[in-house]
This record gives sequence, C-alpha cells and structure tokens, in this order.
Amino acid sequence: MAGRIKDEDVTYVRDHSPIDDVVADYVQLKNAGGGQKKGLCPFHDEKSPSFHVTPSKGFFHCFGCQVGGDVIAFIMKLEHLTFMETVERLADRIGYTLKYETSGASSSPSINRSRLVAANTAASLFYQEQIQLPAAQHGRDFLTKRGFDRDAAKNFNVGYAPDEWDGLYKHLKGQGFTDEELTLAGLVKEGTKGPIDRYRNRLIWPVKDISGDVVGFGARKLASDDVDQGPKYLNSPETPIYKKNQILYGLDMAKKEISKNRQVVIVEGYTDVMAAHLAGVTTAVATCGTAFGDEHIRIIRRLLMDADAFRGEVIFTFDGDAAGQKAALRAFEDDQKFVAQTFVAVEPNGMDPCELRQAHGDDAVRNLVARRVPLFEFAIKSVIANYDIKSAEGRVTALNQVAPLIARIRDASLRPEYVRLLAGWLGMEVDVVSTAVKKTGRSSELQTPVKINLTDPILVLEREVLKVKLQLPDLAHSWVDLEDSAFSFPLYDQLRKLLDQQPVLNIQELIDKSDSDELKSLITELTVEPIRTDGEVSDRYITSIFARLREVALSRLIAEIKSTLQRLNPVENDAQYQEIFTELVGMEAARRVQKELALGES
Repeated sequence: MAGRIKDEDVTYVRDHSPIDDVVADYVQLKNAGGGQKKGLCPFHDEKSPSFHVTPSKGFFHCFGCQVGGDVIAFIMKLEHLTFMETVERLADRIGYTLKYETSGASSSPSINRSRLVAANTAASLFYQEQIQLPAAQHGRDFLTKRGFDRDAAKNFNVGYAPDEWDGLYKHLKGQGFTDEELTLAGLVKEGTKGPIDRYRNRLIWPVKDISGDVVGFGARKLASDDVDQGPKYLNSPETPIYKKNQILYGLDMAKKEISKNRQVVIVEGYTDVMAAHLAGVTTAVATCGTAFGDEHIRIIRRLLMDADAFRGEVIFTFDGDAAGQKAALRAFEDDQKFVAQTFVAVEPNGMDPCELRQAHGDDAVRNLVARRVPLFEFAIKSVIANYDIKSAEGRVTALNQVAPLIARIRDASLRPEYVRLLAGWLGMEVDVVSTAVKKTGRSSELQTPVKINLTDPILVLEREVLKVKLQLPDLAHSWVDLEDSAFSFPLYDQLRKLLDQQPVLNIQELIDKSDSDELKSLITELTVEPIRTDGEVSDRYITSIFARLREVALSRLIAEIKSTLQRLNPVENDAQYQEIFTELVGMEAARRVQKELALGES
C-alpha cells in the first residue's frame, strides 16, 4: 500500500488553507456577525442561508442538512474525494509539496506524489504525440475499426507507445525525471542493460483519478500473438499513486453526470467507456484490470451521496455468458452494500457496448441501458436457469437455491414482491415460496434514530454549555464541577465524556476520536453555532448557564434519593436511612447555591 501523508504535512495544509477562502471558491459568503460567515448550502437546495463558516475555528456547518467539518471535510464531501486526494488538492492550491513515506522500515525513501503525477502526465502527452506519427498507423486503424475517429481518440487522450525499447525513457530523462521517479511511477522497468519502457507497440489509455490527475495507464497489444506473446491488455503496476482497486476509468469525466443524474453505468473496458460516452451514456465507468470491489463501492456511494433511502441507480453491463452471470451473482452480494437500486443491462447476443455501437450505432447502446432489469431479477433467473423447472424435483431444488437470495434483499418491501414473482416463474404456490424464504433468513429491522427536540429547555441549556466549552474553553471554569449525570441526551453525554478525555481542547482531534458520524456532525455544529446571547458572551452568562445545568442535574439526583428513602423503613434501616438523608440535605443545599448563582443572587 502507498505511504501515508505525514501528520505534520496534513496539519500544515489544513492550517494554511483558510476555510473561508476555500469555501468562497464554491459559495458566496456574507458576514453574519460574531466572527461568522454564511451562505447557501452547496450540499442541499435551500432558499435561505443555513450554511455557516467560522474562520477562527476553521469549521463549517449547515443547520439545514447537518453536514459539517473542517476544510478537508468540505472538499471531500463537495468534490467526492478521499482524504488523501483532498489533502493533495489543497496542497497544490497553496503550492506545498507533500512527501509520502513508503510502508516498512523508517529508512524507506520518501515519495513525492506531485513528481510521479508529473511524470505520468508527461508520458501521456508523449504517447498522444506518437499516435499522430506514421509509425502508429496500425494503432489508428485499430481505433477506426471500432468506431473511434481522431476526435474521439483525442477526447479520451488515447496514445501510442512506439515499438522502441527506451523511447519514453529517453524523452522523460530529457525532461529532468530520475530513474527512481520513472520506476516508482511504473513507466519503466529494469532491463538487462538498464531501464526500458514498460509499454511497446501498444495503444495507450491514460487512467486518471477522480481529480483528473494521470496516475496510470492501460495498454492494448497491437501485434499478433506470435510477435508479442504478452497479455492483450497490460495495466500499470501498483504504484504509490495507482491502486487499481481504488480507481475507476472514466470517473474524472463522469463524476458530475453521475451526481447530477444519480446514475452510474459500470462497463468492463476502456473502449466500452469510450463507446458509452460517445453514445450519450455519460455516466459510464470501468474497473482497471480487477473485479468491482468494496473500494469501488465506496467511491460510487460518495458520488451518489447514498444514504438510507433508495436513491439513484447502479447499472452493471455484464456479458450474457456464464462468466457474466457469475459476475451478476457476485454483484448481488455487493448490492447489500449499496442502498441505491442496482440493475443489470445485458445484450442478448453477448455484445459489449463497444461491439454493440459498432454493429448497431449509438441508439443501441442507449437502448441497452434503457432495457436494464433489476439485479435481483437477473440474479434469481440466472440461478433458476440451471435447473429443470418442468420437473417437481427441479422446481424444489431451484426454490431452495433462490430462497436465500430473496431473504437477503435489503428492502423489506421488495421481498414479498419477489416471492410472488418467484412463485410465478416456478409455477408454485405463493405460500410455499414465502415459507421457504422465511426459513432461510430474518430481515434486519432498521433502527429509527432518536431526534433531538431543540426546543426542549433542558436540551437548549445542555447545548449552550457544550457550545461554551467548545468555543470558549478558557471561560468554562465550572466544567470540572458538572455532575456525571449533567447531560440527559445520550449524544450530548458522549461528547461530554470525549471532552473529559482531552486536557487541552483540540477540535480536530476531538472529531478524529469520535466513533460515529452523528457525533462528528454534532461537534462541528456546536463549534460554529452562535451562543444564545446578545452581543459578547459575558462571564455572567457563562456562570448562569453552568449553574442552571448543575441545578437541573442536582434536582434529578435529589428525586432519585427521595425515591430511595421512600422505599426504606427508617426503623429497620436506621443507619442507612440517616446516611442517605444526610446526603439529601447536602444536595438540597448545593442546589440552592446553584439556583442563586443562576439567578445572579450570589
């Protein structure tokens, strides 16, 4: 795995990227008083601004959709980037060069990502120049036969690796790149007499990350097998900037359309992506020499902003053969990780999008996607096809194989529908199928999250105290005196315990240590939410709310003690009764003191 960015580099980038400056690139901000700025939220539609930025704290929070965080979280969410990609983007913005440490011994050399990206970018330009030369005629012919003209090749930056041992190597050395950089980037490999080009006599597709940086290449063999015994497709090796399980070809071009249309079409190769985009299916992407996996799922989920509701579509274009059916069943398991609806688009004759466009034109590709069927239906029918359902034994066996699939469908409302459909496909009674499905698994019940009633006076008070602790920690002198039961709302109590673990307040560390997105959101929300007082926050106000919170907490404890006393017999349990009664008297006295402080009478 590639080395991580050093913590000090992350801190430097965060500290030197003023959040209001970064946000202003996307949102028109206006001063809102109290050292805050506000504007219309970029994460949801709204008419009145509820998106707040606190430059002094380095945080943002939207009180409409509850999204919040620091400058890194803002770019991650808005641009659909990973943490590392975001830090790299911000580092480029301020002209800061990041260093990357390889895993293993501390003596491992540092890796400069920007140099590796620069080397790949220069290589891509070199390949694009080469495809224009006479020696690349057979490469251009290959593209033409598949329906791609010069403009299409140019649009996708398709290039050609010349049939030379070190053409690229010499070119990049002339531009100042070192052997180590070119090797780390995966552009050259060691030959018997020194470094040689990794790709020779191949069509080249540059592979870009979601930000558009060239991080690797896909290369298609042009020579016959008797001349070139290498694989048909040769992809970049794993490098510090290229991890094939984290890359989707075409995502840099498709990301905006995916977010806009809430749809992603997953195809199998570079030419399939080209064909789909040229046909108007601009949400198409492909994996790079690996199966569609968990990391790809996370990327797609970020783009679809997938949450707890069925929103958006994920469409797989598998081949119609046995391998394609196997891929569909594997994707069925992945679908439980997607909340978006998942579909399969299969061409009956087994043609992929590139072949389909060649044979029948752009409309055929669009129609392929339009004729998609739910993944559940495709997977179930793929299993049924393996059995002779004309016989009773075949029907029962098919039912036993399919029932677990239906039981695992995440949407509980869909299961009865597929029970009825399966009964029809098998020619069996609905009750029989329903019983088989229920036996194979139990559906998970979704827990409804507890919502905060922000108008509850006690919760308002608890919230104010937490805001003072987060925003004005030096003035929160009474924090250490708060009773253990001071915060009645569980999430507030979690935050209190987290704060108690941190001797010196550091908001970012607090967020990093939070074990739930809900808690992280609360921290950013309370960090930027104005304290409920006119003008400056006075010592008197802070003393008052802390005293009032203690008064409320003591009242709860007093009620519990009185309840205990009522259950005790003072004659039979005299010593215990007197001990608890003395505790009660002390608590009531403490409560009177806090009440006086809250009212300003002390």
